[in-house]
Parts: sequence; structure tokens; C-alpha cells
Amino acid sequence: MKNVFQWVLILALCIGCKKDSKQKDKDYVPVSIGTKSETTSEIDKKARKTFGALPKIAENKNNPIFHEKVVLGKKLYYEKRLSKDNTQSCNTCHNLKTYGVDNLSFSIGNDGKPGGRNSPTTLNAALHISQFWDGREPDVEAQAGGPILNPIEMAMPSEKVVVDRISKIDEYIELFGKAFPKEKQPITYKNIEKAIGAFERKLITPSKFDTYIAGENSALNKYEKQGMETFISVGCTTCHSGALLGGDMYQKFGLTVNYWDHTKSKNIDNGKFDLTKNEADKYVFKVPSLRNIEKTAPYFHDGSVQNLRKAIAIMGETQLNQKLSSQQVNEIHLFLQTLTGEVPQEALE
Repeated sequence: MKNVFQWVLILALCIGCKKDSKQKDKDYVPVSIGTKSETTSEIDKKARKTFGALPKIAENKNNPIFHEKVVLGKKLYYEKRLSKDNTQSCNTCHNLKTYGVDNLSFSIGNDGKPGGRNSPTTLNAALHISQFWDGREPDVEAQAGGPILNPIEMAMPSEKVVVDRISKIDEYIELFGKAFPKEKQPITYKNIEKAIGAFERKLITPSKFDTYIAGENSALNKYEKQGMETFISVGCTTCHSGALLGGDMYQKFGLTVNYWDHTKSKNIDNGKFDLTKNEADKYVFKVPSLRNIEKTAPYFHDGSVQNLRKAIAIMGETQLNQKLSSQQVNEIHLFLQTLTGEVPQEALE
């Protein structure tokens, strides 16, 4: 009887040990990640100070967002009749099924000619400081009207021609009336811009990184956190911080060396200089957001680099004046994958 009691006691202790072990595994947060000296809690704190979570909608007080306007904006986003030969839409170059890009170095326009710069994604774009690589438009509403009249892109000859064409379509007469009910003449070029802008302001793609930033430490595993720490420690956050990890400032491409020596670009782009004629703006571009970056190749303003790891290495040399090790590149690459969200299903055609 004594032996039986001893075995029961031992069994109970073992079960207790296993239970405690499982609980410790569940709650365990490593003291350090890799060979870094910072504890996980310190990294979490630094990350939440450096970055931020995406909002649900990119609001604009001058363009209130409501259902009827978004419905109209979505139809216009996919509307090929906004191009000269009824062949191009916003979605042609900013395909929402492929994360708001066409994965070409230069998009092909109405007449079969390529554009001068890589088409950036429309996802989360409404949160940027400005639009286009040179920042020449302040918001997505102003941006929406540009490609329609651009002779290389959608090639419509004038705003009047655009409005006249849309005004002859019964469905649009109804949709514009619902989207702009207080206006006697709701079909205007400005309202086309507003409707497309309202639709784009809902193209927000939160990822598991946002879940992590919101406080759920386990949303990122230790390897992804290692990559995040490397991203911060080597200096990437000098330009790629905030909720977008970019998109909120301008920077010279090639701070320490000529960018084209590393990207092997066929043409040298002067950046904002072509717009301002200010020497200080030479080779200056809007810093791109890194949201969904693994899905939006090719990279840089001229789409000169197809591989993300190569792009990371180039940024190290051109912007940080350091040659990142293959391990550092791989760590950063792993972290960037946590920024991939999902395109809102209601936005897809």
C-alpha cells in the first residue's frame, strides 16, 4: 500500500511538472533575440515607439467617405472608358489582384508606350504625404485625375471630353446623382477625382504586424522580431518609420554613392529636380512605404531591381553607407514579409 501511495505521488508530481513546463513554454519570452543585447520587452517598446498601426480608413475632411461615393469610385477605378481608346483603367497599372501594381518596370499606356517611372501601389497610398514619386500632387484625389489626361497613360484629350463621355452613360448619371445628391450637375471632373479618391481611401491593408503593434507580442515570432531589430539597428528607420514604414518624407536616392552604379539603371532620373529646378532636389524622391513590399516588385522609381533581397542590399550601400551581410539581408527580408496584408475583398472587381 505504501508503494502504491508513492507511485501516485510521483505521478502527480510529474503531471504537475509537465503542466508547469507547458505553461512556461506558452508564456516564455526569450531574454534576448539572436546575439542582441536588448530584451524582447525592450524591442517591443522600441517598435511601438518607432512604428504604428494602420487606421481603418484614410480620412479626408474635404472628401467625406460614404457608401454611394465609394461604389461610384470603385466603378470608375475599373472603368476603361476613361481612356482614349477604351483600353486602360486605373486598375490596368494598379491591379488590385496583384497588390495595386502591374509588376512591370514601366506601365504600358493607351498607345503602347511605357511610362517614365514605375507605377507605385495604390494600397495605403492615401496615407502618404503626397502622391507620385516626385510628390507633385497632394492627395489621391488630385492624383486620380492625372493619368486620365496624361498623353502616355490614358491619353484623354481634356477634362471636357472625359465628362461628356461619362455623361452619356445612364448608369453613371444615376451613380453620380447618388454620390453627389446636393449638386445640380454632379458629373464633373472634380467629382470623378473625389469618387476615385474615396474608393482608394479604403484600400488599407493591415497585416499581422499591426496585430503585434497593437499589443499582441506573439503575433511575430522570434525570427521576425530579430529581423525587425536588425531593420532598426542598421538604420532603416531613419526613413522607413511610422505606420507606413515610409511614405512620409523625401530623400535623396544615393546619399553616399551614385544609385545607378548599384541599380544598373539604364537612365538617370533627376527626381524632384525636374519639377522644382532646385539643385538640392536632384535625385530626391518620395520615400516609398514598405507595406506589402514583397508583393510589389520591381523596386525603386525605375523598377530597375526585381529581387527584394538585392534591393535591401542596395539600400544598405546607397543610403546607409554599409555593406549588409547576407544574414542581415535575410533577417530584414523576413521582417518585411510581416508587412504583407490582404487587399479588401469588397474592392476587387
